[in-house]
Amino acid sequence: MDIQVYERVYKLAMKEYRKKTLHGEWPYLWVLDEILTHVDVAKEVELGLVDIPIDQIMGTKTEGRTNAFAANFMPLLPSDSEFAYKWCQLYESHLEEGIHEPIKAYEFLNRFYVLEGNKRVSVLKSCDAVSVPGTVTRIIPKPDDSDENRIYYEFLDFYEKTGVNYINFSQPGSFPALLKSIRVENEDDFTDEVREQFYSSYINFRAAFEKNGGDKLSLTPGDAFLVYLNYHPYDEIKDKTADGIKKEIVKIWDDFVYYPNKPEVKLIMDGDTTDKKQNLVKKILPLVSSPVKVAFIHAKTVETSSWTYGHDLGANHLKGALGDKVIVNSYFGADSQDNQMSIFDKAIEDGNTIIFSTSAQLVGTSMKYALDYPKLHFLNCSLNTNSRYIRTYYGRLYEAKFLMGALAGVLSPTNEIGYTAAYPIYGGIANINAFALGAKMVNPNIKVYVKWSHLNSERQDELLKDVHVSLISGADFIKPGANTQEFGLYNPNEEVPDNLAMAVWDWGVYYEKTVQKILAGTWKQEVGGDKNETLNDWWGMSSGMIDVIFSKKLPPDTVRLINLLKKGICQGEFDPFAGMRYTKDGTHYVKVTDKLTSEQIITMDWLAENVIGFIPTMEELSDYAKSIVEVQGVSKVKESEA
Repeated sequence: MDIQVYERVYKLAMKEYRKKTLHGEWPYLWVLDEILTHVDVAKEVELGLVDIPIDQIMGTKTEGRTNAFAANFMPLLPSDSEFAYKWCQLYESHLEEGIHEPIKAYEFLNRFYVLEGNKRVSVLKSCDAVSVPGTVTRIIPKPDDSDENRIYYEFLDFYEKTGVNYINFSQPGSFPALLKSIRVENEDDFTDEVREQFYSSYINFRAAFEKNGGDKLSLTPGDAFLVYLNYHPYDEIKDKTADGIKKEIVKIWDDFVYYPNKPEVKLIMDGDTTDKKQNLVKKILPLVSSPVKVAFIHAKTVETSSWTYGHDLGANHLKGALGDKVIVNSYFGADSQDNQMSIFDKAIEDGNTIIFSTSAQLVGTSMKYALDYPKLHFLNCSLNTNSRYIRTYYGRLYEAKFLMGALAGVLSPTNEIGYTAAYPIYGGIANINAFALGAKMVNPNIKVYVKWSHLNSERQDELLKDVHVSLISGADFIKPGANTQEFGLYNPNEEVPDNLAMAVWDWGVYYEKTVQKILAGTWKQEVGGDKNETLNDWWGMSSGMIDVIFSKKLPPDTVRLINLLKKGICQGEFDPFAGMRYTKDGTHYVKVTDKLTSEQIITMDWLAENVIGFIPTMEELSDYAKSIVEVQGVSKVKESEA
């Protein structure tokens, strides 16, 4: 009998017992029968023989042997007991030939409770075994609204498609997110080869994470793995070693420390937030003696995208405004993961130190390269992005949309006007509602009919088939050479649409001011000292980045009215979303003295009461729209996919 081994594990048991008792926690094994007295059970399912992760064995099925083990499954009975003798025999047998007889266990919420084989589990845990074979019965609780229950039902779907039970999460939505990351939609996708590769990738990550002290943090290794996949696509980590992964996770360690809290978004609302009293030497002496290289990375090309065209105009503005202080390099076609990587590599190889990526689709790659090149400046054109490693920028377009709605309300001869929307993304719903509220301000009876331009669904065709609108708010940009007048606010009933007004993005204003601040050394003054903080530039009409231009055909008094509203918005005296507002079904309400916060405006996922239409589900969107909405979509649309 190897009494020395037993004395060692007995000491571990007593240490665990004292620690749990000191903290007022249960010091013995959990008993499933007692847990289930407070649970509504839906059904039991026989899983057959399962490889049970040993660190997920939490206790026993019945209370018979509870007090024989501490909470860590180490034995609490003295070394001169019959129990100790049998434990040591089993230990010696395991060393000689291994333990092969499966235990019997119950699984509840992906935790396991032993019916037969407690000593086998204790011995295997003492030998640092990873798993134990067992015949398992699954106990499924009835659905409820708790996070734990929701996570478990997501796990059941994940398990059905993968058979994997060794990864756990603390936050709802994580299992579906992991399936998406590894591109598994059904069990046929998770082949034996994929299963082996997934196990290797996850175990390598977990080893690196725990070796770096991750086991002392509050998140699970699964939580950390999903965070890591936000920066390093799954396909890239297949061949990485634990040591290679460790070097990468050190760079994002703050993400693990603060989990599940995302960085607090600090919004920079205009372009003049730095200290006006700059050092006199900075005013007199330039900080750079040679031109700074500035890269613009676009997902599409000028010929195929009006969005890219607008940003390219901004890049050209920067070149003209700063002259020989900058060298502007533009890169197009970063429309796939492989293209993005090669284009970012080329931009860095070319010596660019300021890198603007002009699409939300590029935010993940931007974050990855920001981690690899911390001395460079990375900025991504997106809204509500929680990353402490890059700066993001966007515009308060809803201010201009409110003015265009008011103009439409004044000019429309009927009570029906249209609005063409692109994607249900952050800020996009606010644009629709601001337009509708502007129109309603001057015409309380007016209705705004919304049509989505990137839909596969026929639902909106049925909704709009008998509607005859007098004016439409169309696309904000048109591609150069496009043979259409259907942009801005226009009259669709003319033989050639009559354009009345247009909201414009002047990206050059943002690029010029931002690069000037970087060159002057004042850009960093806007960065706070809180590591758990991310900066989003969210400029409005007061900055000059967004404006509305009017047709010369408009009555001067009408333009004067709209300009008065514009002045009020720019000076902070008028807020389009202040006051009492209702959604179409009356569920959202704001008191007259209240105003919506910036976060409420950005994440808005409801439609104003005078809007006729709907917010599409993910399934109704085109494939290209899905790629954008997956990154920047409002929560209502993302949840429709789950």
